[in-house]
Amino acid sequence: MSDAKTTREDEGQPGNFVADRVRADLAADAKQGRLVTRFPPEPNGYLHIGHAKSICLNFGLAALAPQGQCNLRFDDTNPEVESPEYVEAIRRDIRWLGFDWGDNEFYASDYFQQLYDWAEQLVEKGLAYVDSRSLEEIRETRGDFHRPGVDSPHRDRSVAENLDLLRKMKAGELPEGSAVLRAKIDMQSKDLKLRDPLMYRIKKVHHHRTGDAWNIYPMYDWAHGQSDAIEGVTYSVCSLEFVNHRPLYNWFLKALEIPNPPEQIEFGRLNLSYTVLSKRKLLQLVEEKHVAGWDDPRMPTVAGMRRRGFTPESIRAFADRIGVSKNDGVVDVGHLEYALREHLNETSPRVMGVLRPLELVITNWPEGKVFEAELDNLPGNESAGTRKVPFGGRVFVEQDDFLEEAPKKWWRLAPGNEVRLRGAALVTVNEVVKDDAGQVVQLKCTWDPASEGGNAADGRKVRGTIHWVSAEHAVDAEVRLYDRLFADEDPSKDFLDALNPDSLEVLTGCKLEPSVGAMEPGTRVQLERIGYFVTDSEDHQPGGPAVLNRTITLKDSWAKLAKKMGVGGK
Repeated sequence: MSDAKTTREDEGQPGNFVADRVRADLAADAKQGRLVTRFPPEPNGYLHIGHAKSICLNFGLAALAPQGQCNLRFDDTNPEVESPEYVEAIRRDIRWLGFDWGDNEFYASDYFQQLYDWAEQLVEKGLAYVDSRSLEEIRETRGDFHRPGVDSPHRDRSVAENLDLLRKMKAGELPEGSAVLRAKIDMQSKDLKLRDPLMYRIKKVHHHRTGDAWNIYPMYDWAHGQSDAIEGVTYSVCSLEFVNHRPLYNWFLKALEIPNPPEQIEFGRLNLSYTVLSKRKLLQLVEEKHVAGWDDPRMPTVAGMRRRGFTPESIRAFADRIGVSKNDGVVDVGHLEYALREHLNETSPRVMGVLRPLELVITNWPEGKVFEAELDNLPGNESAGTRKVPFGGRVFVEQDDFLEEAPKKWWRLAPGNEVRLRGAALVTVNEVVKDDAGQVVQLKCTWDPASEGGNAADGRKVRGTIHWVSAEHAVDAEVRLYDRLFADEDPSKDFLDALNPDSLEVLTGCKLEPSVGAMEPGTRVQLERIGYFVTDSEDHQPGGPAVLNRTITLKDSWAKLAKKMGVGGK
């Protein structure tokens, strides 16, 4: 398996040091053949693209061994901000990404009793105590990197007194904010995390699973490692900001004398240019209605990306290509967009659509004549078959495909120019019809009757080819042109000021070929010459008005990606 890593590095692709470590342990039987990872989201919001990287990593690691297992564990220790809605959304997103945890779904709340029993054990061993001061006082005496901490006056309470107070905390006999349980480690430690960290605080809050059974809830650092231990996790893989938590993670496991303890490994978290991945900031965008919800197609949430038309394959490919490193860094969002375009190009059937319609009338078209142009569903892929698109004497074309005063080498519509209507006919503009304001509202053309199918019978070359939609058969549509939510490459500081005012343009009166009207919500297509789109999962209904979301343009309009990414101009 090490050959795979060497190949990736030889090809200049990022590696995955965590996978390399796990492979080495498996080869050495360092974990007695066990391989258990976990993805532990807190159900206080929707998953985003950074979580997707972690999901791909943890489930991918579990797949390195035949009996490997990845648990889905909800770290639901903060009931004030958690809800079943988020739980269900997380499940849905992970499954959509292509991963299945089987029967291995757990909750930190499953372990509340065990965690509490262990807390009493630490009290009995003299390794934990109840501090009856306010959180402000505790913070003030914690010290900092330049000042040592100061022992709490309650640090030397007897075991009996600590147990009595802890049990009163649990029973709800003490008010919120009046006491906390702290680990007794070292207030002089250079590691601030080891200066008697909090284990429990009083919160008389309803929990979405345990109801009102608990009046105290465990802190993350206390619950996390012990939950890993209960589940038999071998590798607790987390992002780099938790590297400072590792000594405390290990201290708790050692204090409880956990056999075969899990091992924490940190990796560089995903940061994307033009993107905000702070859950707090994403929540603010939703609550202040800068976006239409967690699944707004401009959001970097998995739900938003799905509604925008991203494919799970493109997200997994992106996660694989950027690799897993030991350092934080910012990944150019162009890498994600490239992976998306690459997969959509291979899988999205082609359809024709006109976003800003201009009517074109063929004056010498035989009355009542309709024929079907036969077009490839996926050019270059014969197995994808063809489709037949009706064509009559009146069609819609894009306004941008016509110039009344055309420059040299303008091969599209202009007075006197012969142009190919793709797969249908060769036409020449003879007359331009304008309204009272001088706006072009109609083009009158003639066609070459020998060009049915789009080619000249005498073999003459026609350089311009444009798309069209039959006016008689067109499906009316609303098309939502989504772009990046942020206009600044680094929006992390003043993110609201960095919002892109052009991140959404809604076009009505668009015209699409008839097949779109029968498509199910969530169907991805390429509108020829325009971009990749998806029928909206909420508002599009087969047989009703079509609603399309633009997933991404055909070409990058923000930067010259090929040069930046070294992909040879693809």
